[in-house]
Amino acid sequence: MKTLISSYCMALAVLFVIIVASNASSATTQTAGTLEKAAFAGGCFWCMEAPFDKLPGVVSVLPGYIGGKKKNPTYKEVSAGGTGHAEAVEIAYDPAKISYKNLLAVYWHNIDPTVINRQFCDTGDQYRSAIFYDTEEQRRVALQSRAALEKNKPFKESIVTEITAAGEFYPAEEYHQHYYKKNPLRYKYYRNGCGRDKRLKELWGSAAGH
Repeated sequence: MKTLISSYCMALAVLFVIIVASNASSATTQTAGTLEKAAFAGGCFWCMEAPFDKLPGVVSVLPGYIGGKKKNPTYKEVSAGGTGHAEAVEIAYDPAKISYKNLLAVYWHNIDPTVINRQFCDTGDQYRSAIFYDTEEQRRVALQSRAALEKNKPFKESIVTEITAAGEFYPAEEYHQHYYKKNPLRYKYYRNGCGRDKRLKELWGSAAGH
């Protein structure tokens, strides 16, 4: 009788462990499934990582290449021009903690939306400003955001930043990931030398990103 009870209790314990593990796995899947992605191009991707990295709700910021035709482009190929890709960042975020609209607000204040195929000291279509949308909802919000900005902008120039469908995103080489953290002195030297912060302040005043 004791053996039968022990076996029964053990079976219940095993069943309980299986149920808990199953629920945990399901919860993990559901949590991961809530994440969405946003892709923005704003010139050198080193400078586009930091503004998004620190935002609550942003899980990761990945520098890379998007908008071109060549598969698996390298930094050397993209920076030389001709592949059609733009240097960009792909952001994974939790929409329950931060909205796409708020990400756009941060994006605008960290770029110069008044120039074509150039950002600060970097020229060429690889350094264009662009919003790459994944869904029709992102497209709608991006268009609304640009229209509102055009109406209320603190500068006279027209906004020329493109809004286009996202193609395949290719992560940049490892040494580009979190460059501003790995090489803070070189990063600051490049950013200052390129005149990024000066121009952002001219455009956005106290709301300028950094």
